[in-house]
Amino acid sequence: MNHPEQDILQTLAASRIAIEAVDPAIDAGRFAAKAVVNQPFTVEADIFCDGHDVIAAALLHRARGRQRWGETPMRHLGNDRWRASVVFAKPGSHEFKIAAWRDLFATWRAEVSKKHDAGQKISLELEEGRRLVEQAAGARAGSSGDRSALKALLAEVEQSSSEGDMLAVMLSDDMAVLMARLTARVNLTQTETAFPVFVDRERAAFSAWYELMPRSQSGRADRHGTFDDVIERLPYVRSLGFDVLYFPPIHPIGHTNRKGRNNSLMATPDDPGSPYAIGSEEGGHDAIHPELGTFDDFARLVAAARKHGLEIALDFAIQCSPDHPWIKEHPEWFDWRPDGTIKFAENPPKKYEDIVNVHFYRDAIPDLWYALRDVVLFWLERGVRIFRVDNPHTKPLPFWEWMIEEVRQVDPGVIFLAEAFTRPKMMKRLAKVGFNQSYSYFTWRNTKQELTDYLTELTREECRHYMRPNFFVNTPDINPFYLQTSGRPGFQARLVLAATLGTNYGVYSGFELCEAAAMPGKEEYLNSEKYEIRAWDWDRPGNIKPDIAFINRLRQENPALRQFVNLNFYNAWNEAILYYGKFTDDLSNFLLFAVNLDPHNPQAAHFEVPLWEFGLPDDATIDAYDLVTDQAFAWSGKTQHMYLDPHQRPYMAWRLKPPGVRS
Repeated sequence: MNHPEQDILQTLAASRIAIEAVDPAIDAGRFAAKAVVNQPFTVEADIFCDGHDVIAAALLHRARGRQRWGETPMRHLGNDRWRASVVFAKPGSHEFKIAAWRDLFATWRAEVSKKHDAGQKISLELEEGRRLVEQAAGARAGSSGDRSALKALLAEVEQSSSEGDMLAVMLSDDMAVLMARLTARVNLTQTETAFPVFVDRERAAFSAWYELMPRSQSGRADRHGTFDDVIERLPYVRSLGFDVLYFPPIHPIGHTNRKGRNNSLMATPDDPGSPYAIGSEEGGHDAIHPELGTFDDFARLVAAARKHGLEIALDFAIQCSPDHPWIKEHPEWFDWRPDGTIKFAENPPKKYEDIVNVHFYRDAIPDLWYALRDVVLFWLERGVRIFRVDNPHTKPLPFWEWMIEEVRQVDPGVIFLAEAFTRPKMMKRLAKVGFNQSYSYFTWRNTKQELTDYLTELTREECRHYMRPNFFVNTPDINPFYLQTSGRPGFQARLVLAATLGTNYGVYSGFELCEAAAMPGKEEYLNSEKYEIRAWDWDRPGNIKPDIAFINRLRQENPALRQFVNLNFYNAWNEAILYYGKFTDDLSNFLLFAVNLDPHNPQAAHFEVPLWEFGLPDDATIDAYDLVTDQAFAWSGKTQHMYLDPHQRPYMAWRLKPPGVRS
């Protein structure tokens, strides 16, 4: 008798394997985890079954839109936890699933071995095993070469003159490998969800940014800089070891309510205005400020930067000057007050009299969304593949998810950096919807406890799978209180922390000069370049250019510094000294750093050399190399001592040599 629910019962009964706690699975697969081209992407899950049968599992993976799945065997870690890693060869959208099944031959193999070792009779077990091999050899699964090889082993089994000879063939490694590939997958179970993964090019995960104002590159405060002036500065930027050169907006600047020096509401005719007041009669987001140059000049700059190993990053700031062409062409994209005047941007009590914001709904959708997407595509056509996005947390999340995906359909290698110093959940959601990099709270984490707690969150919690922080040490908007009072040692310390704790970091020009003149009581620069053209002495005494070049060279030479979640904090018994390490999975590249967080006073501490990471006892000796002084030495014993005088050098960096490795 057929029961209506029989099909449901059979389907449920067949899915006998439990697959749980898949990691990474961002919001149960709603958003993509992040991976990097040519770097291992690791997936784990709890996989188990009733009884004592041996099970097998595989990680299935493919580029989105492909029909066929690639397959990587998963490894049992213990306690029903399984793991596999896959390397993606191309950037773009991918997905993965997990499959698991009962492995009848592996089960047979385990049981017959136990019986044989216990001296029990195994005649019937050998026949059962032979039949399993026969079934696999006669099936159509796998390659013809594997089937032929299995048939050859089956012939050896059938020609064996004794049970011992038969057992030896049946338990051979060759038999195990072939049967793993060809035997039927009983009770095959797969995750119902195909979990998304977005694979980035490496620069999304490892980059060093240098931000400058193009108009301040002439060397004179009375002459507006040009793209040609920036080209002249490229060797300098590259000599410091940076690979991304980032500009604030380069578009025409409005005249209405133009800001004067130090954010004054009264501008003189000579004041250039804020580059964030985008748009004038000369154009908007798809135009260039005339005093910077032409599109041909910009093209030469992009090409010249590429020859120096630099990529150009542009600021994508959606706000508009009251003079932006869009206001007349598309008044429905803006908010208007009851008296007919346009509503200026505000964040009470702050006012931004020189800019207005678009709104994203009502009559603005979909045309505004298309227009903003097309702005990004416009600059993409001109060689820009990196965009720092201004205040994305004040724009709708659905817009970003849609727009980023639209751009990725054209070029999956485009990188978006979210400049969102905002609530933690909003910062993380922006990363989930597609931003490749994220500003972070690093700028305000100064104590040992603050840094340890925050970096532990970023490298150990779920956000490690989708949020890539970019540790900017300063910005045109942020002159941190710590740097205002720290002097040169503080700049050195923050540089080392940003560049070695993280894999993406950035500096705003002037940082290398230890520039810290501030508006009284504010985290803002005095005489800010946002409101005036500045000229700098790039060889000013007390600069830290050698430190920057040194740290960026370490980043390039040491694979451990290209990874983020491999960060480990170690014991140094002084709250003013942060001591940590990074190492590759095979321990071939193992670096240690110590940073004095007190920029005013020498600090000393006993600390632990992590001998246990190499499986060494506490009294072992390990070879090491001082990366700063360029000297080899050895540590004997786990406990050592350090002394850091910030007025000489507030940091140390060492490389450990694994035992048995030649220099």
